[in-house]
Amino acid sequence: MVTKQKILIVDDDNNIAELISLYLTKECFETSIVNDGEQALKEFSSFSPDLILLDLMLPGIDGYQVCREIRHVSDVPIIMLSAKGETFDKVLGLELGADDYIIKPFDTKELVARVRAVLRRFKAKQPAVNPSEKSVSYPDLTINLTNYSVTYMGNHVDMPPKELELLYFLASSPNQVFTREQLLDHIWGYEYIGDTRTVDVHIKRLREKIKDHPQWSLSTVWGIGYKFEVRK
Repeated sequence: MVTKQKILIVDDDNNIAELISLYLTKECFETSIVNDGEQALKEFSSFSPDLILLDLMLPGIDGYQVCREIRHVSDVPIIMLSAKGETFDKVLGLELGADDYIIKPFDTKELVARVRAVLRRFKAKQPAVNPSEKSVSYPDLTINLTNYSVTYMGNHVDMPPKELELLYFLASSPNQVFTREQLLDHIWGYEYIGDTRTVDVHIKRLREKIKDHPQWSLSTVWGIGYKFEVRK
């Protein structure tokens, strides 16, 4: 059974949202509709969409702020919808992390085509995962958890098991932010909870062995934790 891709529609005009939902449903997408920014952030967490259609002019928290909040924790594709067609508005939306910008009124067939195009681009960015073994690959970097090996710039890199497990865990979820506590729990288990310095020390050692790449890096998210950042 093929799993449907999920689209979160955020628009305070419910008539427009329902129309978009109708067309996307016909194209075999699963949709969820919310009408304000606060609902959007809650539904994002519970619905786990593959793409967000985000209106900019929302009551309460506007679309720009919703985009900012989501980009702190996720790289999910976002297409902004707006009646504002000025270059400034488009540039601001794209600089905040939107993947596309569509001006209202729009043709629904074009909207569906844009959704598919953005989803294709996003899929192409994802790491190459070998289903027969636990390994993940990026340009000039392969992390194999099955045989505990790391290849960087064509060379084998020696590293202790916990360093490798930490690198693999982060690289397996590109652009997702993890707190130090989450990393401690996933990699070291409950006995290390509270000793967040353990994570910092291991990240430092990893950075000494794996230097930042033009397409990816081990990034610090100040005040929160770390992520394996993949650039567009």
